[in-house]
Amino acid sequence: MGKKLKIVTIGGGSSYTPELVEGFINRYEQLPVSELWLVDVEAGKEKLEIVGEMARRMVKAAGLPIEVYLTLNRREALKDADFVTTQMRVGLLDARILDERIPLSHGMIGQETNGAGGIFKALRTVPVILEIVEDMKELCPDAWLVNFTNPAGMVTEAVLRYGKWDKVIGLCNIPVNAVYQETELLGESLGDVFFHFAGINHLHWHTAVDKNGVDRTKELIKKMYGNDENQSIVANIKDNSLIYEQVENLEMIPCPYHNYYYYTDKMLAEELEDFKENGTRAEKVKQIEHELFELYKDPNLDYKPQQLAERGGARYSEAACEVINSIYNDTRKVMTVSTRNNGTIKDLPDEAAVEVTCMMTGNGPVPFNFGHFSPKQRGLLQVMKSMEELTLEAAVTGDRGTLLQAFTMNPLITSGDVAKQVMDEMLEAHKAYLPAFH
Repeated sequence: MGKKLKIVTIGGGSSYTPELVEGFINRYEQLPVSELWLVDVEAGKEKLEIVGEMARRMVKAAGLPIEVYLTLNRREALKDADFVTTQMRVGLLDARILDERIPLSHGMIGQETNGAGGIFKALRTVPVILEIVEDMKELCPDAWLVNFTNPAGMVTEAVLRYGKWDKVIGLCNIPVNAVYQETELLGESLGDVFFHFAGINHLHWHTAVDKNGVDRTKELIKKMYGNDENQSIVANIKDNSLIYEQVENLEMIPCPYHNYYYYTDKMLAEELEDFKENGTRAEKVKQIEHELFELYKDPNLDYKPQQLAERGGARYSEAACEVINSIYNDTRKVMTVSTRNNGTIKDLPDEAAVEVTCMMTGNGPVPFNFGHFSPKQRGLLQVMKSMEELTLEAAVTGDRGTLLQAFTMNPLITSGDVAKQVMDEMLEAHKAYLPAFH
């Protein structure tokens, strides 16, 4: 066993933390974590203490010598860290409720990582992640930053482009879940099918080739979309009922979030109906979180409860812990992560963050070359990447005109006066977290 590791988790009071702790426990022989620092802000102190005590019980039950530290002092935690993971929500769930409620009240998509809500989550998060990077440059210059904070692709690109920090990896559990489910659909064993993902976070496509070199993509498309029983792999998307003929012609399997772009009217109608009857998805999540933290308070609970799966973060530890394990042990595991493009996708700028299949090495991710997309994918991809670039520029400069351009470009945002009205309302609603704009 090599050097003992210090891992820092920013947003440590998250309901997802037990998933992460379980991942470190399961990998202790390969990943000798000696210190796990859970960091949060004053507003999250109570949750940090509840989940921190549970993390300590989990480690104790496993009989492992991992010290769990809880702190509100980020700089204290970051000193000499080997890996830093981020799973934060600036403004907590109340901010997400506004991200969803304000657009929906104007008759447009209100969703955590898409449309106006996704833009504003990025605006609140980018200044904070850049502050964290500045602290890392001073306190743990050799550490890797593993980001799970949404919108993961934009946050990763902010670190690369504006933070000038190359040792960053963006993570999402959607490709992980897709690999598990689609391998099973094909009747194969995990690892016997190569899934080639390419695109950006929440807007990627992929193909599948088995160990014999046989392309299984068409077969998968038929199994996934050629009947009436399709189910989404994402907890907050109702179904995955893309038109079979369309996906068959795409010749690639789209991410579930493509529903928002391919069938905007249908998704909006469902969201508005759900909003009218049940409120926002964020309000449901808040209730799930409340129930989870009531469970976490139980002094006898020393394992991850099954209810956490309802939160929508299934196999989170699979992604986060495997990335850390792969870098630490140079495992050469194949994973899909957000990283610098550097020519992997010829249709996007080299400096952009892309979500692609990579080999994970001791020096970080090495992407499998993808090349060019066909016009079937390329147009939407380039529009969305341009929208992301404008959003990041606005987050850093506080320029309202740039932000309005991002709003105007986003396919899920109503154009014209309504877009400006929603933007202004959201800027005011999130004023406390957006000083650059005020």
